[in-house]
Amino acid sequence: MELSTPLMLVIIGISSLAAQWLAWRLRIPAILPLLIMGIALGPLAHVVNPDDLFGELLFPLVSLSVAIILFEGSLTLRFEEIRGLGGVVRNLVSIGMLVTFAIISVSCWWLLGFSAELSALVGAVTVVTGPTVIAPLMRVVRPKASINRVLRWEGIVIDPVGAIFTVLVFEFIVLRQNSEAWTHLFVTFGKTVVLGLLIGALFGYVLGVALRKVWIPRYLQNLAVLAVMLSAFGFSNAVAEESGLLAVTVMGIWLANMRDVDISDILAFKEELSAILISALFIILAARLDVDALWNMGWPLVIVLLIVQFIARPLCIAVSTAGSSLKWREKALLSWIAPRGIVAAAVSSLFALTLQRMNYPEADKLVTVVFAVIIGTVVLQSLTSSRLARWLGVQQQKPRGVLIIGANSVARAVAQALIKLKIPVMVTDSSWEYYRQARMDGIPAYYGHAYSEHAENYLDLSDTAQVLALSPNRHQNALAVYHFGHIFGERKVFSIRSSAQLKGRSNGESSRFRRHEILFNREATYSRLSTLLGKGAVIKATKLNENFGWVEYLEKHQGVIPLFAQKEDGSLQPVNENSVPAMPCTLVALVQGDSLTTPN
Repeated sequence: MELSTPLMLVIIGISSLAAQWLAWRLRIPAILPLLIMGIALGPLAHVVNPDDLFGELLFPLVSLSVAIILFEGSLTLRFEEIRGLGGVVRNLVSIGMLVTFAIISVSCWWLLGFSAELSALVGAVTVVTGPTVIAPLMRVVRPKASINRVLRWEGIVIDPVGAIFTVLVFEFIVLRQNSEAWTHLFVTFGKTVVLGLLIGALFGYVLGVALRKVWIPRYLQNLAVLAVMLSAFGFSNAVAEESGLLAVTVMGIWLANMRDVDISDILAFKEELSAILISALFIILAARLDVDALWNMGWPLVIVLLIVQFIARPLCIAVSTAGSSLKWREKALLSWIAPRGIVAAAVSSLFALTLQRMNYPEADKLVTVVFAVIIGTVVLQSLTSSRLARWLGVQQQKPRGVLIIGANSVARAVAQALIKLKIPVMVTDSSWEYYRQARMDGIPAYYGHAYSEHAENYLDLSDTAQVLALSPNRHQNALAVYHFGHIFGERKVFSIRSSAQLKGRSNGESSRFRRHEILFNREATYSRLSTLLGKGAVIKATKLNENFGWVEYLEKHQGVIPLFAQKEDGSLQPVNENSVPAMPCTLVALVQGDSLTTPN
């Protein structure tokens, strides 16, 4: 039975949601279930046929979607962050990227019989890893801090840098097809690059000024950014064919690095757009995959995948880490982890559609090879990286860190007390003033919502064992509890009471969240702790043992509010009216009044 167009669109939407939910539930990169779902609906079950469904609209749909992906990826590239990176990361996104490009290109040309142009395009597309596949993998693998930092920042920086490189390679190939003389080719290529750079910079500057001077009302800013970005894409392509992708990438980088331009809301809008548009896009792209072509490539394709994993990546790491302080075990794990992600899948599909419109021979094989690399690297590395890290001895031991939601006065006081106990701490807040104050107090801090997609990519949780929601905003605490309860387990996530609890109180709150509001005793609400700290109370640590235990401590210290007990193994246990810390331990408590002068 032939399905109607509205029904197929509904199936794509439901499948996108199901794939994203499955990725969340299994804690794996979303691209894998999205691609599998698309393949199941397309070439396997023949339920969705994107070419029949969209017809002539397929190419512009994919083109605009890829433009959005590249623009939003480029918004994360800040030059000040690159300057602070180590030499290893800079090498990986420069000389290491070129080494990977060369090896994969030669492999495709030699083993698969591709033309030099098509081989180069495969090599260029597959240099990009990306934070969307690295971040979930790091939470599972939990490598040492040095490895974690290199892999995370490589994925963040190579996303836009690799995209620009890929676009330049593609533009050169397209212009090569339309130019007979090399002189004309280089002139046209130079014109395309220059115009793409200038148009991107111009649109980025104008939009940045408009945002900075508040010429656009706040509720229209997201729509305005999207409209201006698409305008830059269309205008650049009209002036110089195939320069639009370069223009929007440059525009995003320019906007991200303008002073006094707040793009936090734009990045938040990206998350919503990605969840809706990008998920559906990958279902559509995977549904077009030719499974028969994949099998027909046979052993040569398998050998190419082995070269990608066992030769290209290790040589990239060897060149990039030469002379660094990394040990061979750390280099070995770096040589294993390099999953490909969203940019590779989207860009390869767009390039294939463009080449097909130009009647380029074997253009469809581009997507086949790239998707094979994506699936192969994500599956293999997801299944083996944790075991390899453990075998090499470069996996972090039992996590001890604490993530604190909030950087207010209460959160900062708690963070400073835990830091004195040598417990790794990270505070997060969307208030710039609280974030700035935490940094001035020497507390590691993240600016933004801890449950956002930006935090998913940038916030390092590899050493986090517990989450403490200490925000005065109960709604934010609830969101953090639900988000991190899934990641770390509900017994590792706690929330402070924002106000006194009344029996039978509901206010639409779920009983699940109320179960997590068990930090400290019932009178130790956020407002009370904040008031006591403002009146001069301090948080102090006291060692308890068999001779001076819990009862003796409470008798000697009047008016204290016990907060945490650090066990001998260094782990942290919140203290409330239902829990008595086991001896020996170090008790952390809020001390007020006369107890401040009482000797420990």
